[in-house]
Amino acid sequence: MPEVVTSSRVVTTGTGSVEVRWAEVTHQGRRRENNQDAVLSAFPLFVVADGMGGHIGGEIASSRTVERLSAAVDRGTVSPEVIEDALERAVDDIASHSETTDDGTGTTVTGVYLDLTGDEPTWVTLNIGDSRVYLLRDGALAQVTTDHSVVQELIAAGRLSPEEAENHPYGNVITRAVGPSDGVVPDYVRLEVVDGDRFVVCSDGLTKELTDYGILHFLLQHHDPAAAVDAMLEAALENGGRDNVSIIVVGARFLSADDDTATVEISSPVAS
Repeated sequence: MPEVVTSSRVVTTGTGSVEVRWAEVTHQGRRRENNQDAVLSAFPLFVVADGMGGHIGGEIASSRTVERLSAAVDRGTVSPEVIEDALERAVDDIASHSETTDDGTGTTVTGVYLDLTGDEPTWVTLNIGDSRVYLLRDGALAQVTTDHSVVQELIAAGRLSPEEAENHPYGNVITRAVGPSDGVVPDYVRLEVVDGDRFVVCSDGLTKELTDYGILHFLLQHHDPAAAVDAMLEAALENGGRDNVSIIVVGARFLSADDDTATVEISSPVAS
């Protein structure tokens, strides 16, 4: 099992300070020969990309996408325009790579970032494909993103129940991806920052093996992001690990005047 660490960053807002804590992991799973997932935890952006395509095409697609997004974070402010420019560059990288000739080559990209450009910070989720962002708030877990998939369209049309979708033959067919044959404009959802918010960003390798209730259970059981990530990965592998598994847990809390904010970033390992 890979070592999982919790990192943190304290940011000052117009009304005080917010501590953001996160941890991430990506794992090949028990049945795949390679890992076509890629993860990015580069404050303030947290992203999972689940690649697809023949040979190593999916691995190239996800890694190029994450690399372009990471470079965008390094250059400064994160915004929808910055994200879409990075994704356009990633598509060019994918299309021009010698190992990505398969028409089905592409990747999902799903995540959340903390927008610090306004008077008060806000969360912004982004999504292309069927990787997901969940939000735990006030003890309740909700899926923030909407899957871009055939089964989700059937559910929305009332032709399929969520239970039936779990074993549908088209369960792995997505309708949008980052790739040469698709657009690169994600769906966005903007949310206020509430004390105690906790996000899970994950590939479908987690949700194939763990129900929403299971995700909620581990978040409530483990307040530390690294411990929650570690527990969810272990459960996904024990339940079959049929696909690559990638998980990021991001949380926020408001700091009081009594909290020590001298340390800007901290990393603490969790034994696996």
